[in-house]
Amino acid sequence: MGNGIAHVFALKGFEVTLVEAKKELADKALAAIAKNLDRQVAKNLITAADKDAAYARIKPALSPKEAPGFQFAVEAVSERMDLKKAVFRDLDAAAAPGAILASNTSSLPITEIASVVKDPTKVIGMHFMNPVPVMKLVEVIRGLQTSDETYKAVHELSLNLGKTPAMAKDFPGFISNRVLMPMINEAVFCLMEGVSTKEDIDTIMKLGMAHPMGPLQLADYIGLDVCLAIMEVLHQGYCDSKYRPCPLLRQMVQAGRLGVKSGAGFYEYPKK
Repeated sequence: MGNGIAHVFALKGFEVTLVEAKKELADKALAAIAKNLDRQVAKNLITAADKDAAYARIKPALSPKEAPGFQFAVEAVSERMDLKKAVFRDLDAAAAPGAILASNTSSLPITEIASVVKDPTKVIGMHFMNPVPVMKLVEVIRGLQTSDETYKAVHELSLNLGKTPAMAKDFPGFISNRVLMPMINEAVFCLMEGVSTKEDIDTIMKLGMAHPMGPLQLADYIGLDVCLAIMEVLHQGYCDSKYRPCPLLRQMVQAGRLGVKSGAGFYEYPKK
């Protein structure tokens, strides 16, 4: 997600500092960006000159301190509140006065993330969809103290990036994952209870509901650990049993079958 966000900003003319925890991760992110830009050139979506200019605007770094005085940041680390708070403290210390700090979180409360910075009115959710260069939606989430000024700026910025912003209030899972994840979770229950095979569950949702990808295959692409984490946020946030994570989903994560990224989830993904 992080390299996709950097890709989109750079392609629209922004100077970008891509912060990673380790140099090898930064190198991997830059390689992914280069590959995705090449793909856009091959599809005649951008020119080779556009690609070269965008890539040149991205500078890798290992800390926000390497880009002091930045005006805007998007955090895209793992879905752990302790980690996000630590990142936001670092961002707050390095940012220019009045800078907007956005989180790409898919379910964690923006209001709690904002509690660790000096000015919580400047914190907002900016939930991009994956893959970022392709998907048009940005779910913009207002925390309890997010100002109208901050919201308007991010709404306009999303449009300038060629995205379509849609607003959500700061409830667990916002809109996208409050609707999507229970559907995926229910598909896992259907599989666990032997209602049908994984292939037929996915086929029914693809052909019957016009979904481009079945829920079990989609879960593999999202990451089963991510799906479980979001279901736990929903379950804890609403205290409602309808959000109880399926035991099979939990077992898959315990087994290390996380989906595409681990090579196996509900389906197998052998290395090429």
